[in-house]
Amino acid sequence: MWTGTLLEYVPIGMLLLIGLGIGGVALLAPALLAPKRPSRRKHLPYESGMLPIGPAQRRFPVKFYLTALLFILFDIEIIFFYPWALQVRALRTLALVEMGLFVLVLLIGYVYAWRKGAFEWER
Repeated sequence: MWTGTLLEYVPIGMLLLIGLGIGGVALLAPALLAPKRPSRRKHLPYESGMLPIGPAQRRFPVKFYLTALLFILFDIEIIFFYPWALQVRALRTLALVEMGLFVLVLLIGYVYAWRKGAFEWER
């Protein structure tokens, strides 16, 4: 009934089931074991033992999100560079041309962000 190729996936399936089981226990155990004593103080945000001043939620300027997106963009660039740098001699000229095009596209994006003022913190 079981073929040889399906038997190779049994350890992966067992690992998946064990991982799901541990995750399920980690989610359910606090709900079942934690004491349930509601109080008004539990709904207050805690900050250094002091009562909160002002509203708990406020909007952050878009520049924070833009900075995070640019960081992720250029961080991913480095992730793509690493395997290429390890295999550049084996891949020859075609890989060099492809990476050059990749860098060109990223450079165009960098210049665009620079001209739009994405790197200027104060305007």
